[in-house]
Amino acid sequence: MKFRELGIEGVFEVSPQLHGDPRGLFTEWYRFDKLAQVVGHPLRLAQANLSVSSRGVVRGIHFADVPPGQAKYVTCVRGAVLDVIVDLRVGSPTFGRWEGVRLDDVDRRGVYIPEGMGHGFCALTDDATLSYLCSETYSPTGEHGVHPMDPDLGIEWPADTPLLSAKDTAAPSLAEAISTGLLPDYETCRTFTEGLRSTG
Repeated sequence: MKFRELGIEGVFEVSPQLHGDPRGLFTEWYRFDKLAQVVGHPLRLAQANLSVSSRGVVRGIHFADVPPGQAKYVTCVRGAVLDVIVDLRVGSPTFGRWEGVRLDDVDRRGVYIPEGMGHGFCALTDDATLSYLCSETYSPTGEHGVHPMDPDLGIEWPADTPLLSAKDTAAPSLAEAISTGLLPDYETCRTFTEGLRSTG
């Protein structure tokens, strides 16, 4: 299992070792101990989600209040997606930057997304199925979104006609989210992460 930190602090691409033969395939797609060594603390597993999307569906950009935030470990168990992580931490050196990682059922890569990040994806195939391991349970009052098509984000979605939910269509722009104080604060996120390291 190999970890590669992307261009946003704390975000990691995870490449598992695949063991295949004519019978099929085996891989360890998640190891709490190896992830903890890389990020500095264990990922608390509070909830697991499964998402199935048709080709061209775009979901996101979603984020949670910090604290407690919601760290995620995401992998694609069927089909393929472009998984997108956006740094929404106000004051971060990489604020507003996005990174895209192809997740699919061939290479079976995953991504670790820490608290304070925005997350979304575009389904590249029909029945694209994502598995999420989450550090916190869903909190309807503590979870928010930024419009995925906001030109200020400039995300290059690989879909001619992206299909959005009504909720994501109604999400505020990045500028609106900044002006209303909706976004996480960089220093608050860093302090929160340091607290996880000290107790982990």
